[in-house]
Amino acid sequence: MAKTIMIVDDSASVRKVVRLTLEGEGFNVIDASDGVEALKKLNGVKIHLLITDVNMPNMDGITLVHEAKKLPAYKFTPMMILTTEASDDKKMQGRKAGAKAWLVKPFQPPTLLDAVSKLILS
Repeated sequence: MAKTIMIVDDSASVRKVVRLTLEGEGFNVIDASDGVEALKKLNGVKIHLLITDVNMPNMDGITLVHEAKKLPAYKFTPMMILTTEASDDKKMQGRKAGAKAWLVKPFQPPTLLDAVSKLILS
């Protein structure tokens, strides 16, 4: 059975590129345009990985990771940040919230897939 990954980004084009990359490797993809929408979709459905941007309207990605980790069904779900942010301070905030990986945009699909495999296939 295919593993399911949620991608959260306010950019439709980024969501599309990530979706195509992941679906090309056989993953199921659920997407959301911001943290609020993502939390609504985290309704007990099994997610093997959550990938989120940082800078989004309504709820940023670091807050999303923090809030998702509070939900019993997602407490142990690996979460990755995919963003243009590269500062050590932001990375520290992400780690404190519960993110296990940080990937800076623009990214190459093989780099994304390598990170994904380390988080959910190992």
